[in-house]
Amino acid sequence: MEQKEIIRIEGLTKRFSGKNGEVVALENIDLSVNEGEIFGIIGLSGAGKSTLVRCINLLERPTAGRVFVNGQELSSLSDKELRLARRGIGMIFQQFNLLMQSTALDNICFPLLLAGVNKKEAEKRALELLEIVGLSDKKNAYPAQLSGGQKQRIAIARALANEPKVLLCDEATSALDPTTTRSILSLLKEINERLGITIIVITHEMRVVEEICSRVAILDASHVVELGSVQEIFRKPKTAAARRLLFPGKENGAAVGIGERLLRIVFDGMTPFEPVIANMVLACGAPVNIMFANTRAIEGKTVGQMIVQLPESEEAVSRIEAYLNTQNITFEEVKEDVL
Repeated sequence: MEQKEIIRIEGLTKRFSGKNGEVVALENIDLSVNEGEIFGIIGLSGAGKSTLVRCINLLERPTAGRVFVNGQELSSLSDKELRLARRGIGMIFQQFNLLMQSTALDNICFPLLLAGVNKKEAEKRALELLEIVGLSDKKNAYPAQLSGGQKQRIAIARALANEPKVLLCDEATSALDPTTTRSILSLLKEINERLGITIIVITHEMRVVEEICSRVAILDASHVVELGSVQEIFRKPKTAAARRLLFPGKENGAAVGIGERLLRIVFDGMTPFEPVIANMVLACGAPVNIMFANTRAIEGKTVGQMIVQLPESEEAVSRIEAYLNTQNITFEEVKEDVL
C-alpha cells in the first residue's frame, strides 16, 4: 500500500541575526514524513533540530522554503487559518510547560476551552485522555505534586486534547531518568498505534530513536546529512555525524583502541537476549577484548552494539566472522577513531 505523506519540507532555510552577523540555523532542508509513522530527527547540540521542529508548526517562520502539513502550505495561511491549522499539530517539550496553578484536569482542558469547547465537554475529553496516559487518579493533582514522568504524561494528554494528526516531541525525554524515559517512549508508541497519530521525535540520543522510530534524519551543522530507516543507519552509518551519535566515545567512558583491528557487532532486535560474545569466544576458541558496549533487552531481544578488539590471528578472525554469519548477526570492521 502506498504511504500517504502528511508533512513535506522543501528547501527550508532559517537564519537569525546576531551581534556578530547572520547565523544560519538551517540550510536547504528537504524532508517528508508519512502519515502514521514515528519519525526521528537527531543531532548534537547546535545542529538545528529544535529550530526545525519549531519551523514545522511555524512557531519560527522560515527565512526561505515551504512547509506543508496535511496538504496545507502553512506559510501561505492567514493568522486565523494558521491558528486553526495548529490545532492539528500537538507539541510536547523537555520542561513540560504545565500551568503550575492548575490541576492536571484543568491543564488538559485549557487548549479545549481556548478552542471554544464548553467546559462539560472539555472535562469529558480530558478524563478520557487521563485514562489513555494512565493517570486517571491524578486528575486533581497539581504539577508540583507529580513526578517528572507524570508531568510529561499530563503534557502528552494536553497535546492530544484537540485530536491532532501530528505530535511534535522536542527532547521530550531529556529531563527524565532512563526508566521513566522508556515508559514515556512506550506510551508514545502506544498512542501512535492506537490513535494513528504521526509522531516526530526530536532528540540528541540515538537510543530514543532506536526504541520507537521507523525512519530518522540526522542533522549536522544546519544540514540533513543522512536520511533513512533506523535499522539501515544503525547497521551501516555513512557519515561522521552518524558515527558520532552511534559511538558516544570518551565522554561516556569508552575505552580507547590501541590500533589493532576492531569489529562492530550490531544487535538489531533479531537476536535473542543471550551471551553472544561468550558463546562466540567458546565456539571459536579465540578471546576478544570488548572496547565499547551499549546493549539492552527489549521484549526478549537484544538491541544495541559492541566494538571488540580482534585477535591477531587471521584464522581466528575468519572463525569469528563465520560464527557471526551463522548467527545472522550484522557486523563490520571499523577504525580506531570511532571510539
